[in-house]
Amino acid sequence: MSSEIKNLESEVHSPVSSEGHGILFVVSAPSGGGKGTLIQRVLNNVPNLSYSVSFTTRPPRSGEVNGREYFFVSTEQFEQMVAGGEFLEWAHVHSHHYGTSRQQVAREISEGRDIVLEIDVQGAASVRQLITDSVSIFILPPSFEVLRQRLMARGTDSLEELDVRLRNAPRELEHYAAFQYLIINDDADRAAADLRAVIQAERARLSRQEPQIKKIVNAFTKNEIDSNSN
Repeated sequence: MSSEIKNLESEVHSPVSSEGHGILFVVSAPSGGGKGTLIQRVLNNVPNLSYSVSFTTRPPRSGEVNGREYFFVSTEQFEQMVAGGEFLEWAHVHSHHYGTSRQQVAREISEGRDIVLEIDVQGAASVRQLITDSVSIFILPPSFEVLRQRLMARGTDSLEELDVRLRNAPRELEHYAAFQYLIINDDADRAAADLRAVIQAERARLSRQEPQIKKIVNAFTKNEIDSNSN
């Protein structure tokens, strides 16, 4: 493990909350796979869950707001951020740059909040190496034709961009086996419920609840001692 990776793991695993550090959920899918829709449904229904707003050099689409869907920056600004070590991960995808704020992820996790990253398969691979206890989830569209229809229906890409995304999709799907969980997005309601279930299951892991468990067990032990002394 490199010194850079060790330093990052130390940074994001230095808990401020007495309940331990938060969980990093990494969600990936081919463009048009529906990961954004599923994540938004979960954010609306799962407490103590935040969303990492990525930086990108692509222009905003109709209806997108700077700081909500993405932070939209110039290529020059992005390159300055890369040089300054401001990204947890960054990648060149579909002719544009995308990056995840190192500072936001470290802050959310250290304060005990769970956070969702919506990133491509390149970024997911980088994060899995950097933060070994992150949880990776791949969203799989039910077929190439459904993916094509979804991309066309959203109407946000030029024909050239649409072609690039469709040509990249099979290569992105090749990485599905590297993820811990896979959700087939053939029905949005069911897929969103599956994503919530993954989050809830990971929160219920004994290893993630150790600080709270120890408090409860210690309280039982103290009560037993007090009862015996009386």
